[in-house]
Amino acid sequence: MGRNSTIAAGVVVACGALSIAPVATADAADRIHDIQGTGRLSPLAGKHVADVPGVVTGVRAFGSSRGFWFQDPEPDKDPRTSEGLFVFTGQQTPQVAVGDAVTVSGEVAEYYPTAEGETPQDTANQSVTELKNAQWQVTGKGAVRAEALTPESVPQAYAPKGELEKRELDPAEYALDFYESREGMSLAVSDARVVGPTDAYNALWVTSKPEQGANERGGSTYTSYDDPNGGRLKVESLIPFAERPFPKADVGDRLAGATAGPLDYSRFGGYVLEAAVLGEHQPGGLQRETTRDQAEDELAVATYNVENLAADDDQAKFDRLAQGIAGNLASPDVVALEEVQDNTGAEDDGVVAADQTLRRFTDAIAAAGGPRYEWRQIDPQNGADGGEPGGNIRVAFLFDPARVSFNDRPGGDATTPVRPVADGGGAALSVSPGRIDPANAAWENSRKPLVGEFTFRGQRVFVVANHFNSKGGDQPLHGRFQPPVRGSEEQREAQAKAVRAFADQLRAVDDQARIVVAGDLNDFGFSPVVRTLTADGALVDAAEGLPPAERYSYVYEGNSQALDHILTSPAAGTADYDVVHVNAEFADQASDHDPQIVRLKG
Repeated sequence: MGRNSTIAAGVVVACGALSIAPVATADAADRIHDIQGTGRLSPLAGKHVADVPGVVTGVRAFGSSRGFWFQDPEPDKDPRTSEGLFVFTGQQTPQVAVGDAVTVSGEVAEYYPTAEGETPQDTANQSVTELKNAQWQVTGKGAVRAEALTPESVPQAYAPKGELEKRELDPAEYALDFYESREGMSLAVSDARVVGPTDAYNALWVTSKPEQGANERGGSTYTSYDDPNGGRLKVESLIPFAERPFPKADVGDRLAGATAGPLDYSRFGGYVLEAAVLGEHQPGGLQRETTRDQAEDELAVATYNVENLAADDDQAKFDRLAQGIAGNLASPDVVALEEVQDNTGAEDDGVVAADQTLRRFTDAIAAAGGPRYEWRQIDPQNGADGGEPGGNIRVAFLFDPARVSFNDRPGGDATTPVRPVADGGGAALSVSPGRIDPANAAWENSRKPLVGEFTFRGQRVFVVANHFNSKGGDQPLHGRFQPPVRGSEEQREAQAKAVRAFADQLRAVDDQARIVVAGDLNDFGFSPVVRTLTADGALVDAAEGLPPAERYSYVYEGNSQALDHILTSPAAGTADYDVVHVNAEFADQASDHDPQIVRLKG
């Protein structure tokens, strides 16, 4: 560890010899709980405080936001007032150690972590109460106890409604109030189960409530806006990585023993345990899934977000995604791809063609033992479909010509809308492939759905590939406005209405039309967006056949959640559906999404 310190649930945070000197108590007018107050904002914000006593419980000695946390070992009796506080020292490493008894003077401030372009006034993030322009004196050695987080500690209810800064805390009733009442304090969670894998920034997510939203693979599933799984807690490390590398953990792994340190807040996930002591990583043995082969008379349709796949990507990315198609997905007959970039990737050079990207991908699939897929897609207008600037992401179809045929109908381009037409007593497409209502304002700066007409065992099947606009810009679950405003949802609802209208038009021409709507809808199965598509039974979400806790394809901030969907028309028959978990739960990912597949009887 390098600091001769130990932290565990209910045990002493200390430094130095086993004989611990008492904390030196200054005759100060203010203590930490006076600074923190009974709400989210300090009643002393903007004022100078002097000789505030406490014990150092954590030191952030790297990065651009250095400083230390200290905690009063003599708490008051008010459960709303935190006894911990962060002392901000900027890029200067503070010369203190865990276990130092200190007195600190400085200016009380509310720091709001903001995104680019945000101001503290307009951000939805909560603030962190801290001392800045601080001076301190080490007066001896001391100790505090890390408060144990048990399954009963954090309330089940997540947050009250309204602007949280305008009300006093109720830590016995709401999870966000509970965490705020412990801001800056040393907390400990024992034998914590990982519910969000290690990310690129050396952070992971654990839960203090193991049964909350529990799914079969060890995660916590987000099943309702009313229950965002308040037991989730982000974990970062205060231990220099040279001393102890951060664990590469998957969902279902454990941090054995105690993981403990002061509680901070970040715009990236909200409340975060800054671990001065990190539990021992114990792998849970989670395995990547492989679905079954389709039968001869089953049409297998899959969807896979391949996360900005570009022709200039490393071969390793192509190979891993190809193995997912040929192996884990058992070579579907049709694959709806999302996030296929143009031939020059993120280079913003006016190129929109993606034939090189798709050729490399289909070559890799064949090399992995899959079929020699053909593809169909429509190049977007340059810069018109959102995503990474210059990348021109789009949706595309892969299909196995040995199993299905694609009914090409000329005329489809970036701006020509596809229409259902009558054809020989059934329905057909005016153009194939074609785009749904591309001039509709719903698709501004967003991917346009691609429709293809396929034939399988003599029957036409219409597949719609989708990638709705992202949830970027929505207020966070952990923010100061509750419930959070989901501003991006308005555009997705308009997109869902356009796709639903097309499906309704197709069924009006032929009420037995076999339709598959697949892709990254960027919203949950319980959202208004998906409900727009499934209203009145026009389309059926195949995931409805699974228990709610097993409906997920993505893991975000420790919540397993469903962003990808496959929906089918009633005439398509019973869908044998499978989410194939190969990415989202793992620290090592080929994509941040899991693919999924349906098998329909021909």
